Amino acid sequence: MLTDLIPIATDDPVNARVLAVSEDKIQGFHRNPIREIADQSGVSVDDVVARIRAMVEGGTIRRVRQTLMATNLAPGALVAWQVPEERLTEIFEWMFQQDPFSGHVVIRTTDEGKTGARYRLWTTVKVPKPYSIEHHCRLLCEKTGAETFRLMPAKSIFALGVGHVRRRSMEIGSKAEEPAEPRKVEVVELSDLDWQVLMALKREFEVEEIQDDPWVARASEAGVPIDQFYDVAEDLQFRKVVGRFSTFLEHSKELKTGERVTRYNALFHWAVPKGREIEAGCEVGRHHIMTHCYWREGGPEFGDVNIMGVVHGTERDKVYEHKQAVDDHLAACDIPLGYTNVFWGGRSEIKPSEISPSVYREWCASMGADAEAMVA
Repeated sequence: MLTDLIPIATDDPVNARVLAVSEDKIQGFHRNPIREIADQSGVSVDDVVARIRAMVEGGTIRRVRQTLMATNLAPGALVAWQVPEERLTEIFEWMFQQDPFSGHVVIRTTDEGKTGARYRLWTTVKVPKPYSIEHHCRLLCEKTGAETFRLMPAKSIFALGVGHVRRRSMEIGSKAEEPAEPRKVEVVELSDLDWQVLMALKREFEVEEIQDDPWVARASEAGVPIDQFYDVAEDLQFRKVVGRFSTFLEHSKELKTGERVTRYNALFHWAVPKGREIEAGCEVGRHHIMTHCYWREGGPEFGDVNIMGVVHGTERDKVYEHKQAVDDHLAACDIPLGYTNVFWGGRSEIKPSEISPSVYREWCASMGADAEAMVA
Protein backbone atom coordinates (compact mmCIF):
# COMPACT_ATOMS: atom_id res chain seq x y z
CA MET A 1 0.00 0.00 0.00
CA LEU A 2 1.08 3.59 -0.59
CA THR A 3 0.79 4.33 3.11
CA ASP A 4 3.79 2.08 3.75
CA LEU A 5 6.01 4.53 1.88
CA ILE A 6 4.37 7.97 2.01
CA PRO A 7 3.53 10.04 5.13
CA ILE A 8 -0.20 10.32 5.84
CA ALA A 9 -0.13 12.78 8.77
CA THR A 10 -1.75 16.15 8.16
CA ASP A 11 1.21 17.96 9.73
CA ASP A 12 3.72 16.47 7.29
CA PRO A 13 5.03 19.57 5.46
CA VAL A 14 4.11 18.39 1.95
CA ASN A 15 0.71 17.06 3.02
CA ALA A 16 -0.02 20.33 4.84
CA ARG A 17 0.71 22.29 1.64
CA VAL A 18 -1.58 20.05 -0.37
CA LEU A 19 -4.40 20.07 2.20
CA ALA A 20 -4.26 23.82 2.74
CA VAL A 21 -5.44 24.06 -0.89
CA SER A 22 -7.38 20.86 -1.47
CA GLU A 23 -9.74 21.14 1.52
CA ASP A 24 -11.64 24.22 0.35
CA LYS A 25 -9.64 26.39 -2.06
CA ILE A 26 -10.66 24.70 -5.32
CA GLN A 27 -13.97 26.49 -5.67
CA GLY A 28 -16.33 25.65 -8.51
CA PHE A 29 -15.70 23.24 -11.38
CA HIS A 30 -12.20 22.91 -12.83
CA ARG A 31 -11.38 20.88 -15.92
CA ASN A 32 -8.35 19.50 -14.11
CA PRO A 33 -8.71 20.00 -10.34
CA ILE A 34 -5.58 17.96 -9.56
CA ARG A 35 -3.43 20.33 -11.61
CA GLU A 36 -5.15 23.26 -9.91
CA ILE A 37 -4.16 21.85 -6.50
CA ALA A 38 -0.61 21.39 -7.77
CA ASP A 39 -0.41 24.94 -9.13
CA GLN A 40 -1.74 26.54 -5.94
CA SER A 41 0.26 24.38 -3.52
CA GLY A 42 3.55 24.34 -5.40
CA VAL A 43 3.62 20.53 -5.20
CA SER A 44 4.08 18.54 -8.42
CA VAL A 45 1.08 16.82 -10.01
CA ASP A 46 2.60 13.38 -9.43
CA ASP A 47 3.20 14.16 -5.75
CA VAL A 48 -0.30 15.61 -5.30
CA VAL A 49 -1.78 12.38 -6.70
CA ALA A 50 0.51 10.21 -4.55
CA ARG A 51 -0.11 12.18 -1.34
CA ILE A 52 -3.89 12.31 -1.71
CA ARG A 53 -4.06 8.60 -2.60
CA ALA A 54 -1.92 7.70 0.41
CA MET A 55 -4.03 9.81 2.76
CA VAL A 56 -7.22 8.20 1.43
CA GLU A 57 -5.78 4.70 1.85
CA GLY A 58 -4.54 5.58 5.32
CA GLY A 59 -7.88 7.02 6.45
CA THR A 60 -6.64 10.60 6.89
CA ILE A 61 -8.89 11.71 4.02
CA ARG A 62 -12.32 10.13 4.20
CA ARG A 63 -13.47 11.12 0.70
CA VAL A 64 -12.53 13.08 -2.41
CA ARG A 65 -15.32 14.52 -4.50
CA GLN A 66 -16.78 17.42 -6.41
CA THR A 67 -19.27 18.95 -4.03
CA LEU A 68 -22.58 20.40 -5.07
CA MET A 69 -24.59 23.29 -3.74
CA ALA A 70 -27.20 20.80 -2.64
CA THR A 71 -29.40 23.57 -1.20
CA ASN A 72 -29.89 24.66 -4.84
CA LEU A 73 -30.72 21.13 -5.99
CA ALA A 74 -33.16 19.91 -3.37
CA PRO A 75 -35.06 21.57 -0.53
CA GLY A 76 -33.14 21.01 2.67
CA ALA A 77 -32.96 21.94 6.32
CA LEU A 78 -31.00 21.58 9.50
CA VAL A 79 -33.16 19.37 11.71
CA ALA A 80 -33.01 19.17 15.49
CA TRP A 81 -34.60 16.04 16.98
CA GLN A 82 -35.92 15.19 20.41
CA VAL A 83 -35.42 11.47 20.95
CA PRO A 84 -35.64 9.20 24.01
CA GLU A 85 -32.26 9.54 25.70
CA GLU A 86 -31.89 5.78 26.10
CA ARG A 87 -32.33 5.34 22.33
CA LEU A 88 -30.10 8.23 21.22
CA THR A 89 -27.30 6.00 19.89
CA GLU A 90 -29.72 3.61 18.19
CA ILE A 91 -31.56 6.42 16.39
CA PHE A 92 -28.26 8.07 15.48
CA GLU A 93 -27.18 4.84 13.78
CA TRP A 94 -30.49 4.47 11.94
CA MET A 95 -30.33 8.01 10.55
CA PHE A 96 -26.76 7.49 9.37
CA GLN A 97 -27.17 3.98 7.97
CA GLN A 98 -30.74 3.91 6.68
CA ASP A 99 -31.53 7.40 5.37
CA PRO A 100 -29.45 8.48 2.36
CA PHE A 101 -31.13 11.91 2.50
CA SER A 102 -29.65 12.68 5.93
CA GLY A 103 -26.12 14.06 5.53
CA HIS A 104 -24.50 15.27 8.74
CA VAL A 105 -25.67 13.27 11.77
CA VAL A 106 -24.38 14.76 15.04
CA ILE A 107 -25.06 14.34 18.75
CA ARG A 108 -24.92 17.77 20.40
CA THR A 109 -25.09 19.07 23.95
CA THR A 110 -25.51 22.46 25.54
CA ASP A 111 -25.65 23.60 29.16
CA GLU A 112 -28.45 22.06 31.21
CA GLY A 113 -31.44 24.37 31.36
CA LYS A 114 -30.52 26.23 28.19
CA THR A 115 -33.17 26.66 25.51
CA GLY A 116 -33.23 23.61 23.25
CA ALA A 117 -31.14 21.40 25.56
CA ARG A 118 -33.49 18.44 24.97
CA TYR A 119 -32.68 18.45 21.25
CA ARG A 120 -29.69 16.10 21.31
CA LEU A 121 -29.70 14.74 17.74
CA TRP A 122 -29.01 17.08 14.81
CA THR A 123 -29.06 16.18 11.13
CA THR A 124 -29.05 17.87 7.77
CA VAL A 125 -31.81 16.59 5.48
CA LYS A 126 -32.37 17.19 1.77
CA VAL A 127 -35.36 15.82 -0.12
CA PRO A 128 -35.62 16.21 -3.91
CA LYS A 129 -38.58 17.95 -5.48
CA PRO A 130 -41.51 17.35 -5.61
CA TYR A 131 -41.31 15.53 -2.27
CA SER A 132 -41.88 17.15 1.12
CA ILE A 133 -39.16 17.45 3.73
CA GLU A 134 -41.88 17.71 6.40
CA HIS A 135 -43.44 14.41 5.26
CA HIS A 136 -39.98 12.85 5.11
CA CYS A 137 -39.14 13.79 8.69
CA ARG A 138 -42.51 12.54 9.93
CA LEU A 139 -41.73 9.20 8.26
CA LEU A 140 -38.35 9.19 10.03
CA CYS A 141 -40.17 9.70 13.33
CA GLU A 142 -42.36 6.68 12.58
CA LYS A 143 -39.37 4.53 11.65
CA THR A 144 -37.07 5.54 14.52
CA GLY A 145 -39.30 6.51 17.44
CA ALA A 146 -38.03 10.12 17.46
CA GLU A 147 -40.48 12.24 19.46
CA THR A 148 -40.48 15.54 17.59
CA PHE A 149 -38.32 17.68 15.33
CA ARG A 150 -37.65 21.28 14.40
CA LEU A 151 -37.01 22.10 10.71
CA MET A 152 -34.63 25.01 10.08
CA PRO A 153 -34.19 25.59 6.33
CA ALA A 154 -31.50 28.02 5.23
CA LYS A 155 -32.79 31.39 4.06
CA SER A 156 -29.34 32.66 3.11
CA ILE A 157 -25.77 31.33 3.17
CA PHE A 158 -22.83 33.49 4.31
CA ALA A 159 -19.97 30.98 4.67
CA LEU A 160 -19.48 27.42 3.46
CA GLY A 161 -16.13 25.64 3.52
CA VAL A 162 -13.84 23.50 5.62
CA GLY A 163 -10.08 24.15 5.65
CA HIS A 164 -9.33 22.55 9.03
CA VAL A 165 -5.57 22.47 8.43
CA ARG A 166 -5.55 26.16 7.49
CA ARG A 167 -7.61 27.14 10.53
CA ARG A 168 -5.44 25.44 13.15
CA SER A 169 -3.23 28.48 13.66
CA MET A 170 -5.75 31.14 12.70
CA GLU A 171 -5.54 34.39 14.65
CA ILE A 172 -8.48 35.15 16.93
CA GLY A 173 -10.79 37.60 15.18
CA SER A 174 -9.22 37.16 11.73
CA LYS A 175 -11.70 38.39 9.15
CA ALA A 176 -12.05 39.56 5.57
CA GLU A 177 -11.76 43.25 4.76
CA GLU A 178 -15.35 43.28 3.51
CA PRO A 179 -18.53 41.59 4.79
CA ALA A 180 -19.39 38.21 3.30
CA GLU A 181 -21.63 38.07 0.25
CA PRO A 182 -25.02 36.48 1.01
CA ARG A 183 -26.04 33.61 -1.24
CA LYS A 184 -29.72 33.14 -1.91
CA VAL A 185 -31.14 29.64 -1.60
CA GLU A 186 -33.31 28.66 -4.57
CA VAL A 187 -33.79 25.27 -6.21
CA VAL A 188 -32.62 25.04 -9.83
CA GLU A 189 -34.53 22.97 -12.38
CA LEU A 190 -32.33 20.43 -14.20
CA SER A 191 -32.72 18.68 -17.55
CA ASP A 192 -32.17 14.97 -18.10
CA LEU A 193 -28.71 15.77 -19.53
CA ASP A 194 -27.90 17.90 -16.49
CA TRP A 195 -28.76 14.99 -14.17
CA GLN A 196 -26.81 12.58 -16.37
CA VAL A 197 -23.63 14.64 -15.96
CA LEU A 198 -24.34 15.62 -12.37
CA MET A 199 -24.63 12.03 -11.14
CA ALA A 200 -21.21 11.19 -12.62
CA LEU A 201 -19.73 14.49 -11.42
CA LYS A 202 -20.72 14.11 -7.77
CA ARG A 203 -19.72 10.50 -7.12
CA GLU A 204 -16.77 10.31 -4.74
CA PHE A 205 -13.47 9.15 -6.20
CA GLU A 206 -12.05 5.70 -5.63
CA VAL A 207 -8.32 5.70 -4.91
CA GLU A 208 -7.37 4.63 -8.43
CA GLU A 209 -9.53 7.41 -9.93
CA ILE A 210 -7.47 10.13 -8.24
CA GLN A 211 -5.23 11.08 -11.13
CA ASP A 212 -4.19 13.80 -13.51
CA ASP A 213 -7.13 14.76 -15.77
CA PRO A 214 -9.75 12.87 -13.71
CA TRP A 215 -12.91 13.82 -15.61
CA VAL A 216 -12.25 11.84 -18.80
CA ALA A 217 -13.44 8.59 -17.22
CA ARG A 218 -16.44 10.35 -15.64
CA ALA A 219 -17.51 11.71 -19.03
CA SER A 220 -17.42 8.15 -20.36
CA GLU A 221 -19.45 7.03 -17.36
CA ALA A 222 -22.03 9.72 -18.12
CA GLY A 223 -22.13 8.63 -21.76
CA VAL A 224 -21.18 12.03 -23.18
CA PRO A 225 -18.09 13.36 -24.99
CA ILE A 226 -15.59 15.05 -22.69
CA ASP A 227 -16.14 18.50 -24.23
CA GLN A 228 -19.90 18.20 -23.65
CA PHE A 229 -19.22 17.04 -20.07
CA TYR A 230 -17.12 20.17 -19.51
CA ASP A 231 -19.79 22.42 -21.06
CA VAL A 232 -22.60 20.99 -18.91
CA ALA A 233 -20.49 21.10 -15.75
CA GLU A 234 -19.50 24.71 -16.38
CA ASP A 235 -23.12 25.64 -17.05
CA LEU A 236 -24.09 23.98 -13.75
CA GLN A 237 -21.42 26.09 -12.05
CA PHE A 238 -22.81 29.24 -13.69
CA ARG A 239 -26.23 28.28 -12.30
CA LYS A 240 -24.67 27.95 -8.82
CA VAL A 241 -25.21 24.20 -8.57
CA VAL A 242 -21.54 23.20 -8.28
CA GLY A 243 -19.65 23.78 -5.03
CA ARG A 244 -15.95 22.90 -4.76
CA PHE A 245 -13.59 20.03 -5.51
CA SER A 246 -12.51 18.87 -2.08
CA THR A 247 -10.55 16.38 -0.03
CA PHE A 248 -12.55 15.80 3.16
CA LEU A 249 -10.47 14.99 6.22
CA GLU A 250 -11.57 12.49 8.85
CA HIS A 251 -11.83 15.28 11.40
CA SER A 252 -13.95 13.80 14.18
CA LYS A 253 -12.08 10.53 14.84
CA GLU A 254 -8.54 9.67 15.85
CA LEU A 255 -6.39 8.90 12.82
CA LYS A 256 -3.95 6.01 12.42
CA THR A 257 -1.19 8.54 13.09
CA GLY A 258 -2.68 9.21 16.54
CA GLU A 259 -3.65 12.78 15.67
CA ARG A 260 -7.07 14.39 15.55
CA VAL A 261 -7.69 17.01 12.89
CA THR A 262 -10.10 18.80 15.23
CA ARG A 263 -11.38 18.04 18.73
CA TYR A 264 -14.25 20.48 19.11
CA ASN A 265 -17.17 21.20 16.82
CA ALA A 266 -19.31 24.10 17.99
CA LEU A 267 -22.64 25.22 16.55
CA PHE A 268 -23.07 28.89 17.47
CA HIS A 269 -26.50 30.51 17.79
CA TRP A 270 -27.16 34.25 17.60
CA ALA A 271 -30.53 36.01 17.83
CA VAL A 272 -30.35 39.38 16.09
CA PRO A 273 -33.18 41.88 15.52
CA LYS A 274 -35.64 40.95 12.79
CA GLY A 275 -34.81 42.77 9.59
CA ARG A 276 -31.06 42.69 10.28
CA GLU A 277 -30.44 39.00 9.53
CA ILE A 278 -28.59 39.64 6.23
CA GLU A 279 -26.43 42.36 7.73
CA ALA A 280 -25.56 40.24 10.76
CA GLY A 281 -24.93 37.10 8.70
CA CYS A 282 -22.55 38.98 6.41
CA GLU A 283 -20.62 40.26 9.44
CA VAL A 284 -20.40 36.80 11.03
CA GLY A 285 -19.56 35.14 7.71
CA ARG A 286 -16.59 37.45 7.06
CA HIS A 287 -14.73 35.80 9.98
CA HIS A 288 -12.26 33.31 8.52
CA ILE A 289 -12.78 30.78 11.32
CA MET A 290 -16.41 30.13 10.30
CA THR A 291 -16.74 26.95 8.24
CA HIS A 292 -20.51 27.42 7.89
CA CYS A 293 -22.81 30.37 8.49
CA TYR A 294 -26.52 30.57 7.65
CA TRP A 295 -29.67 32.52 8.30
CA ARG A 296 -31.95 29.89 9.85
CA GLU A 297 -34.99 30.46 12.05
CA GLY A 298 -34.67 28.49 15.28
CA GLY A 299 -38.10 29.47 16.59
CA PRO A 300 -39.10 29.57 20.26
CA GLU A 301 -37.52 26.14 20.82
CA PHE A 302 -34.13 27.84 20.40
CA GLY A 303 -34.66 31.34 21.73
CA ASP A 304 -35.73 32.68 18.32
CA VAL A 305 -32.16 32.52 17.01
CA ASN A 306 -31.75 33.42 13.36
CA ILE A 307 -28.01 33.27 12.63
CA MET A 308 -26.20 29.94 13.01
CA GLY A 309 -22.59 29.06 12.32
CA VAL A 310 -20.06 26.29 12.88
CA VAL A 311 -16.48 26.50 14.12
CA HIS A 312 -14.01 23.64 14.58
CA GLY A 313 -10.93 23.73 16.77
CA THR A 314 -8.43 21.68 18.71
CA GLU A 315 -8.79 23.69 21.95
CA ARG A 316 -12.16 24.40 23.58
CA ASP A 317 -11.03 27.71 25.10
CA LYS A 318 -9.86 28.96 21.71
CA VAL A 319 -13.21 28.08 20.15
CA TYR A 320 -14.83 30.26 22.83
CA GLU A 321 -12.34 33.04 22.08
CA HIS A 322 -13.26 32.93 18.41
CA LYS A 323 -16.94 33.23 19.33
CA GLN A 324 -16.22 36.13 21.65
CA ALA A 325 -14.41 37.89 18.82
CA VAL A 326 -17.50 37.52 16.62
CA ASP A 327 -19.76 38.73 19.46
CA ASP A 328 -17.50 41.76 19.98
CA HIS A 329 -17.53 42.52 16.26
CA LEU A 330 -21.34 42.40 16.15
CA ALA A 331 -21.42 44.81 19.10
CA ALA A 332 -19.01 47.14 17.28
CA CYS A 333 -21.42 47.06 14.31
CA ASP A 334 -24.29 48.06 16.66
CA ILE A 335 -26.03 44.72 16.07
CA PRO A 336 -27.52 43.73 19.44
CA LEU A 337 -27.84 40.09 20.50
CA GLY A 338 -31.12 39.08 22.10
CA TYR A 339 -29.75 35.62 22.82
CA THR A 340 -26.70 33.51 22.04
CA ASN A 341 -25.65 29.95 22.79
CA VAL A 342 -23.27 27.15 21.86
CA PHE A 343 -24.20 23.54 21.02
CA TRP A 344 -21.12 21.33 21.24
CA GLY A 345 -20.78 18.41 18.84
CA GLY A 346 -20.02 14.93 20.11
CA ARG A 347 -20.24 11.83 17.98
CA SER A 348 -20.76 12.64 14.31
CA GLU A 349 -20.98 10.91 10.96
CA ILE A 350 -20.98 12.71 7.63
CA LYS A 351 -21.96 11.55 4.17
CA PRO A 352 -23.14 13.33 1.02
CA SER A 353 -26.93 13.68 0.97
CA GLU A 354 -28.61 11.95 -1.95
CA ILE A 355 -30.57 14.38 -4.15
CA SER A 356 -31.92 12.19 -6.98
CA PRO A 357 -35.73 11.98 -7.37
CA SER A 358 -35.48 8.42 -8.74
CA VAL A 359 -33.38 7.31 -5.76
CA TYR A 360 -35.98 8.87 -3.48
CA ARG A 361 -38.76 6.82 -5.04
CA GLU A 362 -36.68 3.65 -4.65
CA TRP A 363 -35.98 4.48 -1.01
CA CYS A 364 -39.66 5.05 -0.27
CA ALA A 365 -40.47 1.64 -1.72
CA SER A 366 -37.77 0.04 0.47
CA MET A 367 -39.37 1.73 3.52
CA GLY A 368 -42.84 0.51 2.62
CA ALA A 369 -43.95 4.10 1.97
CA ASP A 370 -45.96 5.43 -0.96
CA ALA A 371 -43.79 8.01 -2.75
CA GLU A 372 -46.90 9.78 -4.04
CA ALA A 373 -48.02 10.35 -0.46
CA MET A 374 -44.70 12.13 0.17
CA VAL A 375 -45.30 14.82 -2.44
CA ALA A 376 -45.46 18.33 -1.00
